[in-house]
Amino acid sequence: MEESLVHTLPISYALVKYLHVLLFVYWLGADAGVFYSSTFVVNEKLTKEARLTAFKIFVNLDMLPRYCLALMLTVGGVLAEYVGYRHPLWQMIGIVALGPIWLWVVHMVHVKEGTQFGQVLARGDYYFRGVMIVGLVASVAYHWYTGPLQAFPWIAAKLLIFAFLIFCGFMIRKKLPPFIEGFRMMAGQGVTPASNQKMLEGLMACRPYVWAIWVGVALSAFIGVWKPGAGG
Repeated sequence: MEESLVHTLPISYALVKYLHVLLFVYWLGADAGVFYSSTFVVNEKLTKEARLTAFKIFVNLDMLPRYCLALMLTVGGVLAEYVGYRHPLWQMIGIVALGPIWLWVVHMVHVKEGTQFGQVLARGDYYFRGVMIVGLVASVAYHWYTGPLQAFPWIAAKLLIFAFLIFCGFMIRKKLPPFIEGFRMMAGQGVTPASNQKMLEGLMACRPYVWAIWVGVALSAFIGVWKPGAGG
């Protein structure tokens, strides 16, 4: 039944699905690049200048997974509508608006870093992600209990995984400060054992959550292809 439905869907469905796939690809691919470049930032055998350059690559490349996360819920929500999950109008308006607004916030936090405006946006984004984690879990529980999601268990699973991905990003943000502090020490005072230690400690504290994000994104993509529980 799903296959026959897909054949009747318009080209817009194919475009949205293609964008959904691209978000998964660039999220995982860019995250791998961020992880790899971070190893050069903490490499004590490299010169300070080489490590500063690696940090610039690390920071700028890290924006791509952030953009993908900001857009994923909107693209996924529109895609769910195409395959039969009906959102109330007010909810669909919110889903469509979320992606562009969140993308703008994430981008402005980056380009306005160090300014008062950037700090306000960063604080707002921080608390917003906490609300999203709780809100997604509560929404899945409510819509499963009341019935709409029971016909789409794969959508429920993907939403819960997405909440987990936000949580992992939340934890990375909490664990990263020693790395940033160590980098600033290195950039300002030069390479020291203390700066190296702080950077390494911060990076190692983040790595379990980075790996969890990789597993979560890959699992979510697989569930989207498999669609367990979908009507056949």
